[in-house]
Amino acid sequence: MLLSFLVFLTLLLLGMPVVFAIGIGGLIFFLTHPDLQLTMPVQLALAETQNFSLLAIPTFILASNLMNELGVTRRLLQVAYALTAFIRGGLAHASIVLGFLMGGVSGSAIADATMQSRLLGPEMLRQGYSRGFIAALQGFAGLLAVAIPPSIGLILYGSIGQVSIGQLFAGGIGLGLVMAVSLLLAVTVLGPKLPPGEGSFHVSEIARALKDGFWAVVFPILLLVSLRFGVFVPSEVGAAAVVYSLFVGLVYRELSVDRVGRALSNSVRDIGMVALLIAMAGVLGYGMKWEMVPQQVSSFLLDVVQNPQFALVLILLSLLVLGMILDSTVMIIMLTPILVPAVKALGIDLVYFGVLMVMTCAIGLLTPPVGLSMYSVCSIMNCDLEEYVREGWPLFVAALVALIVVMTFPQVVLFLPELLFRGR
Repeated sequence: MLLSFLVFLTLLLLGMPVVFAIGIGGLIFFLTHPDLQLTMPVQLALAETQNFSLLAIPTFILASNLMNELGVTRRLLQVAYALTAFIRGGLAHASIVLGFLMGGVSGSAIADATMQSRLLGPEMLRQGYSRGFIAALQGFAGLLAVAIPPSIGLILYGSIGQVSIGQLFAGGIGLGLVMAVSLLLAVTVLGPKLPPGEGSFHVSEIARALKDGFWAVVFPILLLVSLRFGVFVPSEVGAAAVVYSLFVGLVYRELSVDRVGRALSNSVRDIGMVALLIAMAGVLGYGMKWEMVPQQVSSFLLDVVQNPQFALVLILLSLLVLGMILDSTVMIIMLTPILVPAVKALGIDLVYFGVLMVMTCAIGLLTPPVGLSMYSVCSIMNCDLEEYVREGWPLFVAALVALIVVMTFPQVVLFLPELLFRGR
């Protein structure tokens, strides 16, 4: 197993696409174990994609792309700006509010960060914001999509770890709120350095924006209600979300063949990427199970680290470091089968751990040297990494503070799942 990991890391450092590095690493395991048949990697890759619970992933991806194409994003921006236009650094605050609202639409941190950079970047530059600050702000605002349902990361964790996706969605809202407040406070502290707001506070403008964006804003609420009362199971609620997206397009009169075609095209690309990652990770994951890596990790944590809270801190710190070199989706797919048995043995709630794990992995999207969201926003805003780091470190600190608060007070995550689901 060690040789497989070394091959995987070497190929990754040489610049090979991560999905192929994982697949080759898994194949090396079978080549070094003559007692295992070489037909197994193909069978395992196919079997991993046949998991019924994973049906939620393609349908939610399609729903998010449809909403982005059918006018939802623009209306959510109107809501965010109406709420914050009068504040100093109004567009910076609006970016975070939009990130929170957009979390209920896309479920992808990279997609949100990219979209918000293109949408808000030019206007923020006109108002005098620096390129590095805009890039960092939109990147960290995109993190909120990881917590707010329907988060693709939470769906992956729940599907692979056999944890209730409905409870993960409910738990993610608590972390999302804390993260949003922490980022807003950071922007408020930076306020004297930011341009003044260009709008004014009008209740009528806020009411008009909320009315116009009503069907988009209520989507996460309808999602949780339908799961709580058993109207849909997770694999079905994704399909319902697609129908809802088309309904929203009709209401906003923006439904067209061209827009649906673009949403389908983008969804095929996104789903193909995730499915191939899951398939290749299944090959490497079999090697981990064969070598009993999950049991070894559990044994190590139980023998060496007696305190569950200290073990949790150790795991999250390790995930932060790994996030600097690995994509968050890859980490969730590869590490969930290893870590879930370990934290379960330590008595840590799996919903609480899952929400923290997914967010911690996602922070790696914004840290050097390998951060996909970081490179995306820097490319769009045409700024170098030095400026990005210099302007964005207060937002990184704010994200870490949010994680520490939630880790210290588990009920922030567990309150809604216990209220909505565990009394059933």
